Amino acid sequence: MLFFERDIAIDLGTMTTLIYVRGRGIRLREASLVAMDSTNGRMLRIGEEAQKMLGRTPANIVPIRPIVSGVISDYDMTARMLKEFIGRVTSFSLFKPRVLICVPASITGVEERALIDAAIEAGARKVYLVEASLATAIGAGIDINKADGHMIIDVGSGTTEVAVVSLGGVVQCESIKTAGTAFDDAIVRYIRKKHNLLIGSRTAEELKESIGCVYPRPEVSYEEVKGRCLVTGLPRSVTVSSSDITEALEEPMGQIMEAVHLVLERTPPELVGDVSQNGIVLSGGGSQLWGMEKLITERTGINAVLVDDALSCTTYGAGRMLQALNDMNEGMINLARRRQMKEQA
Repeated sequence: MLFFERDIAIDLGTMTTLIYVRGRGIRLREASLVAMDSTNGRMLRIGEEAQKMLGRTPANIVPIRPIVSGVISDYDMTARMLKEFIGRVTSFSLFKPRVLICVPASITGVEERALIDAAIEAGARKVYLVEASLATAIGAGIDINKADGHMIIDVGSGTTEVAVVSLGGVVQCESIKTAGTAFDDAIVRYIRKKHNLLIGSRTAEELKESIGCVYPRPEVSYEEVKGRCLVTGLPRSVTVSSSDITEALEEPMGQIMEAVHLVLERTPPELVGDVSQNGIVLSGGGSQLWGMEKLITERTGINAVLVDDALSCTTYGAGRMLQALNDMNEGMINLARRRQMKEQA
């Protein structure tokens, strides 16, 4: 029977969706974006092809991000996007694939049900949900089944999730909507305020990737930025330094640090001792900002380490979990938790 089993793990992100096929590794990495014709509701492009159309389309073509902060914002588009992505990584077979999906630990029952229904509509035979922080921990090489506390900070595009994991579960977690996109918005606001220059979010993202940092660099870097002058309305360019970006990102980084402190305050003392000894694991695209691990280490006094492949760590962890799919509860996490609580009572 195992010969016919086709298992896939999906990391649904606000900006990027990654799919891991059991025995074959990561087979798909596409933008979580759909381009739709608003006049007739027809879907035109998906993924990277839709990404290329951003900012270059007529008024009737609307870009839609069906996943926001790890949960569904547009059910129909999510189902259609998932169907396309699953179809790309699985060839024709009489057996539909079993699907494991990474979700935020803060997901509600309603959001879980919507995600499961969308995946089944997209062609899944069975759907399993797993907290993204657990998948990240496994991807980072941590044995989550031990009675040993580990802190995971996953800075994605739409959300930052801070969690303490132990004994195969999430002990404490906090999810905030301050992440990569919020960094871009903060840079746009800073340059607008300081230089009276309006830049786009894509320019802000490029600036963040080239000279962006949240901790002072040993040597200050500079970058020329072009945009529209808010005084004259004409094109203008200014020079921005890495120190400017550090200043611009102070507010969103402050919110992330608040979430970290909040989780540490709520965590049992024994596990806090484990975390201080084991350190903090950083993953997600947003965690690649220069100096983030240095800043977290300085503010918490706990050694923070960035994983080797921050973008794919969660997906690899979910891929490893496919081997234990037969032992997992199908369907909603919240429902499974309630069952366990009843059994313990």
